[in-house]
Amino acid sequence: MNTNDQERGPKFRRRAEARPDEVLDAALELFIETGFASTRVEDIAKRAGLSKGTVYLYFPSKEALLEGLVRRAILPIADSALMTLHDYEGDPRVVLSMVLTMLAGRFGDPKVMAMPKLIFREAMGFPGLAEMYRREVLDRVLPAVEGLLRRGIEQGYLRQVDPSLTIRSIIGPLMLHVAMAEIFGITPEGGLHMEKLVENHLTILFDGLSAPPSAKQWSTS
Repeated sequence: MNTNDQERGPKFRRRAEARPDEVLDAALELFIETGFASTRVEDIAKRAGLSKGTVYLYFPSKEALLEGLVRRAILPIADSALMTLHDYEGDPRVVLSMVLTMLAGRFGDPKVMAMPKLIFREAMGFPGLAEMYRREVLDRVLPAVEGLLRRGIEQGYLRQVDPSLTIRSIIGPLMLHVAMAEIFGITPEGGLHMEKLVENHLTILFDGLSAPPSAKQWSTS
């Protein structure tokens, strides 16, 4: 190998390593613009500046591209939430605030914010996507949140509520907020304002969840 080839090698390797993300970026743009069903793999390849064969080298199907987008955007958020939730002891309102505030911050990234929109649009038509999302996100995160709530109830921080149903009250407003904008076109003036929504939601949520002071005193006496 001559000197020029040696100098070019790392550059081309970096280019190859970046290609999956380039393909996913192109797919995300087109899925949002035209919808999953109307987007062709050749359209994605053209948008990414690659051949159709190169796209298939990394993603064997259009469904694999959709799953790849979810894994890239959502799994790091789920992993971060699990690290915060895992075996936490103490007032669960603290960690719930941390997780929901983190979610609001992550959704400030347009590539991340696009994923709930895609999931709302496509999950019903592609059961494999819903199953993958449940397996890799919900089945991991929901038990951790439920455990956090149970410990909070046992330690007197929270009222005697049903932990499984309470999870829906915690995450439901965020999902409805996105659904109202995506499905019905009802968006607050100036945008979604996820951080403001979470701040408002936590105020209402904790007023309803928090145990009265007497309950905490009883549990620790």
